[in-house]
Amino acid sequence: MGTEAIIYNQRGQLSILDQLLLPNQTVYVRIGDVEDGWKAIFQMQVRGAPAIGIVGSLSLVVDLNNQEFDTKSMLNTYLATKLTYLVSARPTAVNMKWCADVLLKLSAELKDCDEVSVAEMKEQIMSMAESFLEKDIEINKKMGMFGANHILERNDKSLRILTHCNTGSLATGGYGTALGVIRTLHNMGRLLHAYCTETRPYNQGSRLTAYELMQDDIPSTLVCDNMCAALMKNWTIDGIFLGADRVVANGDTANKIGTYQLAVLAKYHNVPFYVVAPSSSIDLNMSTGDEIVIEERPATEITHMNGIRVTPKGINCWNPAFDVTPARLITGGIVTEFGVFTPSELNTELSTHLK
Repeated sequence: MGTEAIIYNQRGQLSILDQLLLPNQTVYVRIGDVEDGWKAIFQMQVRGAPAIGIVGSLSLVVDLNNQEFDTKSMLNTYLATKLTYLVSARPTAVNMKWCADVLLKLSAELKDCDEVSVAEMKEQIMSMAESFLEKDIEINKKMGMFGANHILERNDKSLRILTHCNTGSLATGGYGTALGVIRTLHNMGRLLHAYCTETRPYNQGSRLTAYELMQDDIPSTLVCDNMCAALMKNWTIDGIFLGADRVVANGDTANKIGTYQLAVLAKYHNVPFYVVAPSSSIDLNMSTGDEIVIEERPATEITHMNGIRVTPKGINCWNPAFDVTPARLITGGIVTEFGVFTPSELNTELSTHLK
């Protein structure tokens, strides 16, 4: 399944792998409440849209495990406050908002049910939050198979696949989204080589994806972000698979900065471009990518490396964490746990499956 980034074996005990220290140190950090969860998400000790939703939800369980409430209204209010706070940590990634909406809907239903006690309401909410971890792993494996089978339908050879950022076990509950497709191809004996970008400025590709590929003995090569055009020109890249922090109704996709430029390059070089995203990363309430709020990160992520300044003092910096890829550039398809759809099919197909 890959590296275990989230350890939750007993209620009230949550630890996460501190991804800021990888690949040189493997250190697990204890999450004791929602405040710890928010900090871990904001500081990017945990990152990746699915993992953000899972860790945020489990931090709420740890928090609730130590709380008692006199009334269901008090519990509902406490829950709403904590979930709103967790969503604020990384607002572009939709999964935490999706988890929050599911939990708040359940809370509202239980609050209005006279047959449910405060203790029972709390238990059901905690159980729902805990279920997100196991469900995510199951969904990732489904997407891995859907994505692998889809690209193999147009290829009768072993494939060279390019990916960006980190979308593996470290970014999810386990196995991965886009990296899950690469893992599946490898397990099927149909992956010739995987290429990963370094993913500046936070280097999720060089620090995390390369780490996961090496851990799983997957044949792979790391390239700088500015080498991708040359890579596509000089080598036969059979497909590009990336994750998503938010896919909207028309298929426009927000993902790690640099995704848009890869999609443009892929279009020019006739390389199928895929987005791999569970339904929890898809926001059908937004019509187009123009509505997506793009998080901007501190300038020090550009000006410093390992705490050492590498730029002149006073230089202005622009550091958006994400960009938006127009749906028309997603030429391979959008891979979900329900199948692979074109951007134009996504809204109708997903609405049908989620009824």
